[in-house]
Amino acid sequence: MFEKKLIKKILSKWNYGDFKVIFWDNDELIIGKKPSQFTLIFKEKIPLFNLFNDTSLVFAKHYMESKLDIEGNYDEIARVLYYFSNKHFLKNKEDVLSKITQKQESKNIKSHYDLGNDFYKLWLDETMSYSCAYFKNPNDTLYQAQINKINHTLKKLDLKKGEKLLDIGCGWGWLSIMAAQQYGVNVVGVTISEEQYKKAKERVKEFNLDDKVEIRLQNYQDLEFENYFDKVVSVGMFEHVGKENLGLYFMKIKQVLKPGGMMLLHSILSMFEGKTNAWIDRYIFPGGYLPSLREVIGVMSEWDFHLLLAESLRIHYAKTLDIWSQNFNQVLPEVRKKYDEKFIRMWDLYLRSCASAFRVGSVDLFQFLITKEINNELSPTKEYIYK
Repeated sequence: MFEKKLIKKILSKWNYGDFKVIFWDNDELIIGKKPSQFTLIFKEKIPLFNLFNDTSLVFAKHYMESKLDIEGNYDEIARVLYYFSNKHFLKNKEDVLSKITQKQESKNIKSHYDLGNDFYKLWLDETMSYSCAYFKNPNDTLYQAQINKINHTLKKLDLKKGEKLLDIGCGWGWLSIMAAQQYGVNVVGVTISEEQYKKAKERVKEFNLDDKVEIRLQNYQDLEFENYFDKVVSVGMFEHVGKENLGLYFMKIKQVLKPGGMMLLHSILSMFEGKTNAWIDRYIFPGGYLPSLREVIGVMSEWDFHLLLAESLRIHYAKTLDIWSQNFNQVLPEVRKKYDEKFIRMWDLYLRSCASAFRVGSVDLFQFLITKEINNELSPTKEYIYK
């Protein structure tokens, strides 16, 4: 029977779910695993010439004419059709052809973050948070604003006790520590900066959190967890991934995150696609890239991540940089003990010019709350963030 063979061939490509097909002669076809989530029951043979038309149109027409019955979970049917219809847009591991070498990425990170904990300690706040702060009140100190940022970030993830949280680019560890302390989650924090790794490990031990927080000196590309983490957070690290590795980054997140799991991505974005500023690339952040908003949304969609919330913290970052610049200039006598005037002027220009870039809007800072695949069990509002 050519009709049945052709239908089997067509439906075998709908391999994005678990369902059963019963033909007019009671022959059965199982797609995916048991138990089936829905069943297609063909009560009459479909003429062969009809099967060369749009499949969904043909099946829907036969359902309307009572020649096809559908039993089971209609949401699952919609999900299978969604994946099948959009398979040309959705990406798989095999689609990722480019991967920057760990040796090069590690070298890039070392050139900036491994200047030494003593250097950053001079002008950052007590948490040593080297990312945008969140000023709830105009008079917040930098320390309070960084604590605000961490709280604001973690609240968005709606963490529950006992959940597993991955912190990609954990820096000096303060967010990982607060997540474990305040929410009772189990945290794995990864960084490829040896200086950050040492300090973060030291802090975890100081707070007696060795049983709740694991800090790894590891590249995110080498994470081997499969569907393991309930939530993922990444603050100020995405900028270092590189244009050619945007897809690789989301592929890795998809691999380690449980279906329906949430991620909070905190990253600087550029207004438009283009090359990285040559001076920044050479002297400040070698190998970095600031994607545009549409680039990030596009790559997220290709890897089947769904956007729940996007918030711009642009003005907060301008103020953060202003304070860093002030702090840096106040400790110049200490900086001069280790660095020359060229280095000092480089950092002064970097901090001042970045603050200006955020004020004029050539760059922005976004927090994205996204889910791996779709999740209809989440809170339908975001009021929980502000309680």
